[in-house]
Amino acid sequence: MSKIFCIANQKGGVGKTTTTVNLAAGLAQLGQRVLVVDLDPQGNATTGSGVDKRSLTLSVYDVLIESASVAEARVASPRGGFDVLGANRELAGAEVELVGLERREKRLKLALAALGDEYDFVLIDCPPSLSLLTLNGLCSAHGVVVPMQCEYFALEGLSDLVNTIKRVHANLNPDLQIIGLLRVMFDTRITLQQQVSEQLKSHFGDKVFNTVIPRNVRLAEAPSYGLPGVVFDPSSKGAQAFVAFAGEMIERMRSMPA
Repeated sequence: MSKIFCIANQKGGVGKTTTTVNLAAGLAQLGQRVLVVDLDPQGNATTGSGVDKRSLTLSVYDVLIESASVAEARVASPRGGFDVLGANRELAGAEVELVGLERREKRLKLALAALGDEYDFVLIDCPPSLSLLTLNGLCSAHGVVVPMQCEYFALEGLSDLVNTIKRVHANLNPDLQIIGLLRVMFDTRITLQQQVSEQLKSHFGDKVFNTVIPRNVRLAEAPSYGLPGVVFDPSSKGAQAFVAFAGEMIERMRSMPA
């Protein structure tokens, strides 16, 4: 069976989409079969994977309202080496439509279950809010990867997210757990970031990934070319860090119960 992970943080602008797309490309380079599910109506993970969201004939919206299967709606990332279940503005309407439907928070879970073991990893890029879309992601997942900047306000947002995950674990998805915290946009020159990093390690221990993603211009430039940073400039520090992170994720997956 695939291992399904949400890339989630209720705080915006922390690098969720950058993490999703580059982790997918890094895993693909290491021989893994990967599907990216874009659950954000902005569709940034879709365009960042090199897929034109405006030309999608089927999207994650169609999967959620059960008018298409994942196998029918997915497309290949042209150069990323992984598949994408894309999103566009239609997805914003799904929020309203899902409210009145049966199994509204389990629709993505059921759709992904139909894939069996076609993929090693399914990575779900969640919007920065606790919406029905995020809930569908959390109900589908075995675990949550939390990208976060080492700043004071990030710690406040983290406590909110941990409480959300506990509630979903208790009421909807007993398999859900925090897989790990990923320190992103890290600048070793800033003392505060080093202090917050140490606080994270003291509070969360081995839940903090060893890999640290540095602040990197090449990662920021890559989406404008429709490429993951790992493909756009493989020699950059950011790309190398994400490939190392992909290796660490594979190791964590092996230690997880089947």
